[in-house]
Amino acid sequence: MPSQVTQAATIGGQPELTDRTFDVLDPATGSTFATVPDCGTAELDAAMTAAAEAFPQWRRDRSARQAALLAISEMLFAHAGELGRLVTHEQGKPLADAIAEVQGAGVWFKHAGRMAPLDATIQDDRKGHAKVRHLPLGVVAGITPWNFPIFLAAWKIAPALLAGNTFVLKPSPFTPVASLRMIELAQQVLPPGVLNAVSGGDELGAAMTTHPIPRKLTFTGSGSAGREVGKAAGAGLKRATLELGGNDPAIVLDDAVAGDIVPELFWGAFTNSGQVCSAMKRVFVPAHMFDEVVDGLVDLARNVLVGNGFDEGVRLGPVSNRPQFERVRGLVDDAVRRGARAIGGGPASEGPGFFYRPTIVTGVEDTMPIVAEEQFGPALPVLPYTDLDEAIRRANDTNFGLSASVWGGDDDRVRSVGEQLECGTVWLNSHLALAPNRPFGGAKDSGLGTENGTWGLESYTQLQLLYSPPAAGY
Repeated sequence: MPSQVTQAATIGGQPELTDRTFDVLDPATGSTFATVPDCGTAELDAAMTAAAEAFPQWRRDRSARQAALLAISEMLFAHAGELGRLVTHEQGKPLADAIAEVQGAGVWFKHAGRMAPLDATIQDDRKGHAKVRHLPLGVVAGITPWNFPIFLAAWKIAPALLAGNTFVLKPSPFTPVASLRMIELAQQVLPPGVLNAVSGGDELGAAMTTHPIPRKLTFTGSGSAGREVGKAAGAGLKRATLELGGNDPAIVLDDAVAGDIVPELFWGAFTNSGQVCSAMKRVFVPAHMFDEVVDGLVDLARNVLVGNGFDEGVRLGPVSNRPQFERVRGLVDDAVRRGARAIGGGPASEGPGFFYRPTIVTGVEDTMPIVAEEQFGPALPVLPYTDLDEAIRRANDTNFGLSASVWGGDDDRVRSVGEQLECGTVWLNSHLALAPNRPFGGAKDSGLGTENGTWGLESYTQLQLLYSPPAAGY
């Protein structure tokens, strides 16, 4: 790969370069590895117009759309190495994980390409015939985050295109390169204008949400940005799906076997260096097991290899960008100043890059920011409890409600506790178990709407009822 990449946007099936560009940093080195277009209103208007012009033809043939999605899936698997290297350069995760992310996107496209139609006949009797149709909305505008740039784009693009919509994507300015390249590659199997991509900063994102053409906004990112997207959607009477993160609790029950679950807890929290919206953000542990669980987590934290994602044996890469690195460091430092103890990690002491080793934080209170807020990085507070009902109350005592997990030896008891948690997904003796046929969405401030499965597909459609009276002589 060349020392520096120049990647174009895609508008109307054609590559688009602009006089204005911005640099993309490699978080493992802190240096520039790519430049991409800094698109403005002219490029955004062109992309939206291209999508609108492609929509009437694209919506007509579902079988052609399915074939295109299956072809994109094959393309992703064929180019997983190339796209994975771009993801590692711009996001930081180990190369094997980056390739797996691209392949996961391929799985999502394949699943969408094989989904059955949602239309259904709901009445056919002496009183008449009624059919519910699911029509496309039009142009969809999607804004994706920096933690899983390819994977989370697939969550949005695949069902939107299957439903008959066209799409304009804006990836995060921290990680635009692999996404732009994916959209460029997809032009080989898509009609011009069906799938477009523009790159830029927050101003471009704001312009997308207020643009008059798209009929739906789909966004994954921070709660503050999501609220602005929601306001814009409301003002324009646009549909919106908002996935806004979480402060996901894990509750360990008193019959769990620490030696069995500690590795699961560790990777449930620290996969992708903790930069997962549904990763564990707080772990509640029975007081009599607390030291054993903490010791096990600390041992893993001290021994896992953290480094450049291209280096052999590395399991965790850097924090993906400097603002997030500073946030994680600030939350841990604040907790220590308040009397907590940070064990097993912390920022790297030498060399470039935004490296922060996985850190276990004990001696914390629920009101401390590191517990009450989403860390979104390699820092995990562990909290003891003596009363299970109190632990459930504390787990629910948050404005977030994305996901949670419960760990124990009695399946019925694990399920009973899980059913009391206020969130969109509860994993039982597991965590981060995602699949394209399972719904994913949040409660409370964790967002609006649902992604994946038939529920996610339906969110990209407009219901239409076709009714006719009974035929003569019925």
